Amino acid sequence: MPQKFVVVGAGPVGSLAALYAAVRGHDVEIYELRPDLRDPNTTPLNFAKSINLALSERGINSLRETGLASLADAVLGETFPMHGRMIHVRKQGQYVREAQLYDARGKNLLAMDRTGLNKTLLDHLESMPNVRFFFSHKLVGVDFKKKLAWFERQTKSSDSFSSNTEIELKFDFMIGADGAHSAVRYHLMKFVPMSYQQQYIDKLWCQFHVPPTEDGDFRLPPNYLHIWPQDEAMFIALPNLDKTFTATLFLTRSGFEQLDGSGKVVEYFYQKFPGVVPDLITGNELRKQYTTNQHLPLISIKCSPYHFASSGVIVGDAAHAMVPFYGQGMNAGLEDVRVLFEFLDKYPLDRARALKAYSEQRTPDAQTINDLALRNYQEMASDVKKPLYLFRKWLEETLDLYLPSAGWATQYSRVTFSNMRYSEVQRRAQMQARILNGVVGFTLAAFVGSGFWFAKAGGVARVKMGVLRSICWAAQRAQKLVQS
Repeated sequence: MPQKFVVVGAGPVGSLAALYAAVRGHDVEIYELRPDLRDPNTTPLNFAKSINLALSERGINSLRETGLASLADAVLGETFPMHGRMIHVRKQGQYVREAQLYDARGKNLLAMDRTGLNKTLLDHLESMPNVRFFFSHKLVGVDFKKKLAWFERQTKSSDSFSSNTEIELKFDFMIGADGAHSAVRYHLMKFVPMSYQQQYIDKLWCQFHVPPTEDGDFRLPPNYLHIWPQDEAMFIALPNLDKTFTATLFLTRSGFEQLDGSGKVVEYFYQKFPGVVPDLITGNELRKQYTTNQHLPLISIKCSPYHFASSGVIVGDAAHAMVPFYGQGMNAGLEDVRVLFEFLDKYPLDRARALKAYSEQRTPDAQTINDLALRNYQEMASDVKKPLYLFRKWLEETLDLYLPSAGWATQYSRVTFSNMRYSEVQRRAQMQARILNGVVGFTLAAFVGSGFWFAKAGGVARVKMGVLRSICWAAQRAQKLVQS
């Protein structure tokens, strides 16, 4: 029997949740604080500001599982493939670019504008007869026991919004997808003893626009996520279909303060990020964008549980906002929706049981990717330059290619190109790390002791092959453990 599903938040995660509910025949109402982002008049409110998305298997799979055959194709048609990272560094005083593929088997990430994804989902929703939109509506109260909610309808006067009529509505089930500062989560806390942890990391971000060349082409090789790693700072650039790049500066709060005080933004970029000025952005344009665009914080949120009884649940950033360094925030949010509705389908007559099972399974997975995202800044901003990181990456990818029966794969590949639970990814990565650390250390010590090391021609290759043989032996012996 159709029920009334209220979705709070019309971003990509909320829109996908509404699609899943509508496909199942429920009456769906979507309430969004902002105006419809498809309305050109919304643009001045900066609602389109967002770090570009890197769409990966989890997000794509969640789109496919809606049951709408055309949805995934419509979204994928607006993406741009990225084969790997392109690292921009100086070596011996010379500016060099070094490509690092994401996956030994050639799998790609897909760069996408967040607003484009959101518009596609909203357009699909608008075509469904059992879906209604309520834009410019602010959630002001929820009683999850009585299943009542109160919204204020916002009206626009000049450049600001003012509250108008308060409306009351009854619902059967509420899904909160209203972001890191979720109103649904705030009201949910009044009904369930929720553990909650919020952390602002010591990094701010500022977005930049890189235009095409004068003849309308990309200014950088387009099929890569470009990274300028500088330890405490990092600059990245993702390609867009219109031959532009969306770039982002990550820097400590004190670093931004020093730049603000000195005004030497162009000089800083010359020193830290070779090839950006003037090849990508002119000095004047860089200074203008740095001054005009906001310097925004990065937040990480964990909470538990995600639900109350049978009446409400939170998904996406409302449940587990994370920093962007693993590119999994949106993918994890879209995966939340798929997993949630798998449990709702499994227990169609007992939604309370479904939500309890969802919270119990999803909480450790979401908290794992939160932690991995925090740690991955180190990899992007520092490790990608280091020989030991590159050697370990080569080793794991070689084992993946030539010893597939052992179930070996890099952590990054499992996170990005599979649907394996995040907590299981971490378990397997830790097991592989124990094998690698033990065997690599033993083998290197053996080579040093035997005098091979780098003394003879081909020493590096000998070390690699010796380590690889030892790892293969250990991996075969550990196969049952890795796959268990």
